[in-house]
Amino acid sequence: MDCTVTQIPYRDTFQFSDLVLDYLDNKPELRTFFEHSVDISGIKNAIRERQQFGTDRKLISEIFREQYSKYTTTELQTVNISFLEKENCFTICTAHQPNIFTGYLYSIYKTAHVIRIAADLSKEFPEFHFVPVFYIGSEDNDLEELGQINVNGVKYRWNTEQRGAVGRMKVDKDLLKIRDEILRQMASYPFGSDLISIIKDAYAEGKTIAEATTILLNHLFGNHGLLVLQPDDARLKAKMVDIFRDDLFKHTANQLLENSNKELGKQYKIQVNPREINLFFLEDDKRDRLTEKGERYCVDGSDREFSTDEIDRLISQEPGKFSPNVVLRGIYQEIILPNILFVGGGSEIAYWLELKPLFKHYHVPYPVIVLRNSFLVLSKEQQHKVNKLGWEISDLFKPDLDLMNGYVKKHSTKKLSLEEEISKLHSLYEQVKSAAGEVDATLLQHVAALEHRAIKELRNLEKKLLRAEKRNYETQQRQLQKIKEELFPKNGLQERVDNFMPWFGMYGQAFIDQVVQCSSAFDQAFGILCLD
Repeated sequence: MDCTVTQIPYRDTFQFSDLVLDYLDNKPELRTFFEHSVDISGIKNAIRERQQFGTDRKLISEIFREQYSKYTTTELQTVNISFLEKENCFTICTAHQPNIFTGYLYSIYKTAHVIRIAADLSKEFPEFHFVPVFYIGSEDNDLEELGQINVNGVKYRWNTEQRGAVGRMKVDKDLLKIRDEILRQMASYPFGSDLISIIKDAYAEGKTIAEATTILLNHLFGNHGLLVLQPDDARLKAKMVDIFRDDLFKHTANQLLENSNKELGKQYKIQVNPREINLFFLEDDKRDRLTEKGERYCVDGSDREFSTDEIDRLISQEPGKFSPNVVLRGIYQEIILPNILFVGGGSEIAYWLELKPLFKHYHVPYPVIVLRNSFLVLSKEQQHKVNKLGWEISDLFKPDLDLMNGYVKKHSTKKLSLEEEISKLHSLYEQVKSAAGEVDATLLQHVAALEHRAIKELRNLEKKLLRAEKRNYETQQRQLQKIKEELFPKNGLQERVDNFMPWFGMYGQAFIDQVVQCSSAFDQAFGILCLD
């Protein structure tokens, strides 16, 4: 399988927020909201800061060894786990919830991105070792979001009676039914049998969703040395005890981020608003918000409540029962991992820009923040369709109306532009203005209004001429609509709707490897992948 990649500016896709675009452009008004520049200089600064922070490397290496004792590891994964104990080893991290079957294509892209950055930095800094890490947000309880998937335009939803943290849920008969329906679609693909074997190994009845996600990612990225971290572990959360207490009893995060968000919110939409308490109570199949009522701490949706002394003892003795929300998740990640760089999507960039005061307060190194790679993937057949219509693939990001107007103007043999006539009309009115001005200067404004009205009518006629001629190109319009529906499902980006499985079924492991190969470490641009 061959692959070529071309890049276009993110701004030209019309799909990204002003905040993200301004961050990529390094606008001065955002500079106070992050720590390091997205370049080698920023990496060096992040490494220096991390070297001064006491990460429990022995613990994180031990956790990885335990978690990977259940799975077959590649040689590179084994090497990476052993390196984590060393002071010259750092992680390159991305995070994502355990969407069933990885959810959307962008989860594949962000994973490939950390692998590429780690590999490139290992060459740039041979004295250090960089390990790509996928942090599973397994405690997320939004099953409505995580339990659905779109494959070849068919939407599947996991309707399970299970509740609580999705990562703790288990593969049940309802999920197996979805799995088997999807795999029947995949059976006829060239690499369908490989995909079926992988998915069945990962999503076997009784496995937790966190385990299934880990197994699937190991199949796809294990040869690239990716380590998948399941952070739902009491030993890791013990590192957060002081911050948990601070959040519960002093509401520090809420106070710290209030002013920062006020400043950021003057120009941009705030992604995440902190709460007084940014913790959930996590137990068995429940994950419920903690709230403060008087001198009691209550678990929403239940009659459970604690005194200050009771919840303080619980934090010390059973930290695994406490689950950080999005405000505290990032600082948890950076405390337990020797991390220097985080790769995230647009919404993740937005909320990380809110968090800097929190990192400053707790003296935790703030990582380099990199927007994940984005791609539009085209098969050979799709490329042929676009080329046949005479467009560049990058043209497809333009609105349909602009595309078809340009196409008709380019290919029509009829006169559709009235620019020449409008120019002559302008010359005529200049003569009229000259004549009228000699009689009465106050008439000039009236003549100008007449000219404006006449030109406006010609412009309207021009639009009608183009609209009428477009009827002769209905076949091309239908072809454009079809290819746009394939490449921009639901009028959005392909990566935010489609799943990786059809592409894997068509090209096999080579698809994953090519995404890694075509990923760019720090050249922040939107990629167009043309597969052959």
